[in-house]
Order: sequence, then C-alpha cells, then structure tokens
Amino acid sequence: MSAVCASALMTTKWEILSMGKRGVVTDYAGEELYRGDLVTYAARQGNRVRMTDAVVDKVTTRLESGRLRPMLKVRPTGTESGFTKRRSLRAEWISAEHVRLVMADPMDTRTD
Repeated sequence: MSAVCASALMTTKWEILSMGKRGVVTDYAGEELYRGDLVTYAARQGNRVRMTDAVVDKVTTRLESGRLRPMLKVRPTGTESGFTKRRSLRAEWISAEHVRLVMADPMDTRTD
C-alpha cells in the first residue's frame, strides 16, 4: 500500500469531529433540524413516557464510544401528552435519533 493511500485511510479524532460538523442533523424522517424549529420527542416521567413539544436551542454532535451522535438542546413548550403537568420547563440535551420535526422556524430566512 502506498504512503498516500495509508495516510488517506488514517483519520484522527479531530477530523471525525470536523466531518460531523459539516453535515446536517436530521430527524428520523430525514428533515433537517435547525435552531428555532419546533420538534416533538418522547420524554420520561417516572415509569411512563409522554410526547413533548419543544423548541431547538442548539444543534451539535458528540463523539460517544467512537461514534458521532447528533444531539439537540431543546426547551419544552409545555404542550405534551399525559395528565400530569411537567414541573419545570428547563432546557435539556436529547439525542436526535427519535425526534420529529413539527414545524420549521417561522422566522427562518433559509431558502429551499
């Protein structure tokens, strides 16, 4: 194997992180997620699970056990399933694996 091929196959942790930051984080249906979007996700409450609406504050990736994982910092809106009210509307980090986009940011200036 030539030196050029060997160097092309070797990647560092920094290169993996930078490759992930160039990509786009999507929900499970392939819709792109950006700051300000309204999303829905499953949240635990004791031994139950409820569906919660939230606004995306930050979109990023984390390197966990050798894999890049898309992460979202979301702020719950208070609209959720279940009969027990949420105690606080604090922002929390969630994985983007089981998130679904409800509505893109209405103030968004992106063009499709």
